[in-house]
Amino acid sequence: MCVLGDEAVTIKWTICIRGHRAMFVSKLPPKPDFEVLAAAAPASADRRTFVLALMGNLICSWSNNESLFIYVLMILLRTDEASAAVVFATLNTTRARLDLIQRLAKIRISDKALSKNLTTLIERFSESTKVRNELNHCMFIFDSAGAITHTQSMRLMETRSSLRFGEIKALDESRLQEMLRTTHEMTKINRDIWDLLPRLEAHVCGGAQPKSEPANAA
Repeated sequence: MCVLGDEAVTIKWTICIRGHRAMFVSKLPPKPDFEVLAAAAPASADRRTFVLALMGNLICSWSNNESLFIYVLMILLRTDEASAAVVFATLNTTRARLDLIQRLAKIRISDKALSKNLTTLIERFSESTKVRNELNHCMFIFDSAGAITHTQSMRLMETRSSLRFGEIKALDESRLQEMLRTTHEMTKINRDIWDLLPRLEAHVCGGAQPKSEPANAA
């Protein structure tokens, strides 16, 4: 039985086992009526295009912001851009890249205000990452008119007493407004990273002395 909205659909197949007829109930959902969907799609095209463009802008802005951390790594590692990019790409998750930056900052940045500015930027970027991940790692649910109505997460949701797959969230007006706010915030983050980079470079590479290592350091 498959539940679609308020409708429950059961697909039954009759198979033969050694001359006997047996009833097999498929667990698959019914195949969509693509002709009906294609006929209805033009009516929702404008909203669908708006939603897809909004998601595209958000994901593009997020990717550009993440790439700016290559320059942060370059400065903190006191290396060139190509070497920093190799380190960045070798760490295959955003969390690992940000963790490395934060750890390097502890031994490279002695200016408390500058350190706080970098930490705040990373925190803001991490908040925007949550929204990006929701849209980048989900399935999209369409209604009979071809409009995108919900997203379903591709992650397991685990609590102390239960385990379920895929939180379903409405792609309603409030969700679209959240996406707009996040995109605007990522634009501000982009500008703030660019403002921070020369200050960070001047501090780390322009004469500021790194913290001394303990005598027993390897």
